[in-house]
Amino acid sequence: MREVIVALDFPNKEESIGLLKNLDRVKISRLRNRGLAELGEEFKPYVKIGMELFYSEGARLVREIKDMGYRIFLDLKLHDIPNTVQSAMKVLAGLGVDMCNLHCAGGIKMMRDAKEGLIDGGGEDTLLIGVTQLTSTSEKVLHEEILINRTMEEAVLNYSLNGKLAGLDGVVCSPWEAERIHELCGYQFLTVCPGIRFASQSSNDQVRVATPSKAGEAGCDYIVVGRSITQAEMPYEAYERALLELNGIKL
Repeated sequence: MREVIVALDFPNKEESIGLLKNLDRVKISRLRNRGLAELGEEFKPYVKIGMELFYSEGARLVREIKDMGYRIFLDLKLHDIPNTVQSAMKVLAGLGVDMCNLHCAGGIKMMRDAKEGLIDGGGEDTLLIGVTQLTSTSEKVLHEEILINRTMEEAVLNYSLNGKLAGLDGVVCSPWEAERIHELCGYQFLTVCPGIRFASQSSNDQVRVATPSKAGEAGCDYIVVGRSITQAEMPYEAYERALLELNGIKL
């Protein structure tokens, strides 16, 4: 089953917990009846804790949300010299999150050392994902500002291959690169795709975007959804819709 990760893009604990209480209303029986028979009784949505919330509330909130039964993608995008990233990953492993990430641009050694730090800290079961190019980056920016003189797809595929060689579990990419990454790195190599909006919604500051259904067709293993769920009148209903669309189930 492909999964939706809800982005807790809030500045504080109060707003985050308020959203989680709404997501507690997700109906497992309803999703099973619509075709997701593999959902277990204890199923809860995957959530993403990014820089804003982590820097505001720290590790205590991560542990609190984990204790509530939610699976957590800790999205801090580490990027530093290998030794520093390795040490940081060893510390982050103690939080018991389910997924964390770094920038592939740090190179193979940095990624390899990060994986070692994660394992040394007891995070053997934590997925380590590499960021390829941000979905806010256009082809124009790639060429004229970052000075990478390859196509976006070539750059993303190269980052992905480096991540595979370094022992990562997958990469963050746009939906439009997911299938090619699987062809190059194998279908066990995960693709985590932000830039997801329901049809007719604004793309805001992201450039390479897709709907949940298009992301599913493109082969994304996980999609990260923020405003389309968190700003919905009924967030739990928006989550269910995204999960069904991602898995090719018509509403």
